[in-house]
Amino acid sequence: MESYFSATSDKPLVYETIGACFDRIADRFGARDGLIVRHQGIRWSYAEYRREIDRFAAGLLALGIRKGDRVGVWAPNCAEWCLTQFATAKLGAILVCINPAYRTFELEFALNKAGCIALVTAQRYLTSDYAGMLRDLQDARKLPHLKHVIATGEAPPPGMLTFADVCAMGSVAALADIARTLSPDDAINIQFTSGTTGMPKGATLSHLNILNNGRIVGEGMRFSERDRLCIPVPLYHCFGMVMGNLACVSHGAAAVFPNDGFDPVRTLEAVSAERCTALHGVPTMFIAELEHPRFGEFDLSSLRTGIMAGAPCPVEVMKRVQGEMHMTEVLIAYGQTETSPVNHQTTADDPLDKQVETVGRPGPHLEIKLVDEAGTVVPVGTPGEICCRGYAVMQGYWDEPARTAETIDAAGWLHSGDLGTMDGEGYTRIVGRLKDMIIRGGENVYPREVEEFLFTHPAVQEVQVFGIADKKYGEQVCAWIKLRRGHDASEDDIRAFCKDRIAHFKVPRHVRFVDAIPMTVTGKPQKFKMREAMEKEFSGS
Repeated sequence: MESYFSATSDKPLVYETIGACFDRIADRFGARDGLIVRHQGIRWSYAEYRREIDRFAAGLLALGIRKGDRVGVWAPNCAEWCLTQFATAKLGAILVCINPAYRTFELEFALNKAGCIALVTAQRYLTSDYAGMLRDLQDARKLPHLKHVIATGEAPPPGMLTFADVCAMGSVAALADIARTLSPDDAINIQFTSGTTGMPKGATLSHLNILNNGRIVGEGMRFSERDRLCIPVPLYHCFGMVMGNLACVSHGAAAVFPNDGFDPVRTLEAVSAERCTALHGVPTMFIAELEHPRFGEFDLSSLRTGIMAGAPCPVEVMKRVQGEMHMTEVLIAYGQTETSPVNHQTTADDPLDKQVETVGRPGPHLEIKLVDEAGTVVPVGTPGEICCRGYAVMQGYWDEPARTAETIDAAGWLHSGDLGTMDGEGYTRIVGRLKDMIIRGGENVYPREVEEFLFTHPAVQEVQVFGIADKKYGEQVCAWIKLRRGHDASEDDIRAFCKDRIAHFKVPRHVRFVDAIPMTVTGKPQKFKMREAMEKEFSGS
């Protein structure tokens, strides 16, 4: 039996634009909560939300923004981010998501690569002086396409418009004519992928891609207008804007933002105060919430569901989320930016072992196959690269036909670079990245398998396993471990725990205890940084 699964559905895909979907939902649920942004004191019904979106869309139109123009957004989670997402969709402009952690070099690259003519930006965030970085680039004439900078907050520096200024510029009546010119197949979003080598690639996604992906994710959580989703994950990433905002809007649910960035206490406070029924997060977020000393103070009994994604979920963490956080219907989702992003998801009815050990089965209207290095579909139970085909696959990388062809083959299959195994029912288990697989003395070691085992040690809170070069064996297994508060362990303790319980070649040769695992903003472990640190240690430099 081969590792191939085609997921059908009795529900057709929705063929409409994001703007049309929003208006349809606002007509139906106008009095219900649409957007709650606690750190800004904003609480809008769907009718009020639509009014603010239309005002900003009309203002952008008055500035000269037209269908196909690229509009960047560079800010932490805030109401203005949400308004920009839906206002650009109503105009057919392409939203370009800029990572809030970007510095000058990365900002210059992203804005110029996409050819952004307008940018919505915060003035500052944490230690980043956004206004200062922009001024430096503009003074050096390094942003030739950028015509308009729209700042959130009040009193921006000279040369920037305020958000309120733009909202007051246009006529909402003009939007109706624009809507008739738009197609669900139009590109609507550019998401820059965070690769570990080379410059980021701009995954280009359509209304059809991301609206349907958000809707299907919401259906998996059994969303209705009665649900309230707490969104502590970043909006600039698909997790926030698709699995968060679009999952809510496509079902009339309320989107609740606890803060501008992730904070475990503010997240728990928001769930309790707003009686949220759903909560999103990457595993490290759920760990931070569960391990926080104040965790027991908050009433989380309203929770029912949510998504854990962005990185493989430790089994023990999943069990605690289901039990201590009352999220009995929490789902695991898996995919990549290039697939809008979800292509696998568990269901609330899946047996416990499938919920905690796999990423579920392919989503509706998608095909998945696992292939070897020659492109041949592997047998069930055999590791292979996960490939996806269907509605969720991106249009391509922006202005990168060669790199697109390296990722999407002639038959339309997107090659993920992730290694997985599929069982006879179509459930997939992630075992690592192609480039992360460790080959020690001719034996293949899948880091995910070793990580799952080490998570069963009572002192281990977080762990990442990767390979480093070794003259004798080619590679050796290395583990970076963050210990639980109040627990202690030594390298010998960890190796003794492994002895005779996993194969000898999987036992970490090198163990390092760290205060934090290096992560991207979206919670993905940066194994290349860990590998570089170990190589530097052993080189003596």
